[in-house]
Amino acid sequence: MKAEGKRILCVRDLGHQDYESTLDFQRKLAEQRKKGEIPDVLILVEHDRVYTMGRNAKDKNVVMSDVELSQSGIRLIKTDRGGDVTYHGPGQLVGYPIMNIGGEGRGVLWYVQKLEEVICSTLEKFGLKGVTDPHNRGVWIGNDKIAAIGVRVTRHVTMHGFALNVSVNLADYKGIIPCGIVGRGITSLNLLVPRISMSEVKQMVVGEFLRIFEYDDVRRE
Repeated sequence: MKAEGKRILCVRDLGHQDYESTLDFQRKLAEQRKKGEIPDVLILVEHDRVYTMGRNAKDKNVVMSDVELSQSGIRLIKTDRGGDVTYHGPGQLVGYPIMNIGGEGRGVLWYVQKLEEVICSTLEKFGLKGVTDPHNRGVWIGNDKIAAIGVRVTRHVTMHGFALNVSVNLADYKGIIPCGIVGRGITSLNLLVPRISMSEVKQMVVGEFLRIFEYDDVRRE
């Protein structure tokens, strides 16, 4: 959607919010976007501790038993994004773009690569070299994954998105094999950049998102 010839991105910062209510909010916005009732939206949120299983997730990649999951306080939820199992929790910046990506050459792969570019450009602002792997989507620093990506696109409108570890408790990953990948690790920005804050990471991510997806203006709600 354009206003006076400009491409507008609406940024909705939800703060801390549970996974299910945020998913319901995504679905509502996606239907509005398909009808052209709203501009593209970028939701920013930190979730309560949860493991989510994508459409291609394998049960074996959840290594905690039901009893252990209950004792840990981390819930397990099946969802409709692509990818395998991942973790969300406090200290992780989750971004859910609700965008119409319709256009020649703008398929799911194009979109995922653009999200990876947003993360890599953000990391570069903090002096870090993020790399991608065409066989394992997301962003890595060396052998350790710092951002996961899992999306869903219907009628050209996107849901779900990316999760960037800012100051995550990495011990919470012990209950899963993240993204089903064996032999590689997980890292978080606070281990690599001293005194980093969530607010400055949000600012950088939004700035790079606007630049890479070529928006003209931003509206914050």
